[in-house]
Amino acid sequence: QAQFVESGGGLVQPGGSLRLSCAASGFPLTGWFRQAPGKEREGVSCINSNDGSTYYADSVKGRFTISRVNANNTVYLQMHSLKPEDTAVYYCAPACLMSDYNGSWGQGTQVTVSS
Repeated sequence: QAQFVESGGGLVQPGGSLRLSCAASGFPLTGWFRQAPGKEREGVSCINSNDGSTYYADSVKGRFTISRVNANNTVYLQMHSLKPEDTAVYYCAPACLMSDYNGSWGQGTQVTVSS
């Protein structure tokens, strides 16, 4: 069972920045997902530690950057130019696609973008 712990969320004004952290368990794929109130969980970004390849949803391209520090098995999601529509609970998991993951989810970290 994967053990992922998300942190770094908070309240930020539109246009602000946050960095989320995912203390992962050494899986080669780590994805960030988010779920806004009343909406389904969706994929945001993903990184493959084997080759460094990354994926971003169109809605966050150019604003979010995913990275990984292998020494401490931590994956980061640096978020800039945050918008109110980025408000959601953010989760990480050892997959890039929702359809590829059927394990349990952590508690996530709340990101609220509001003035």
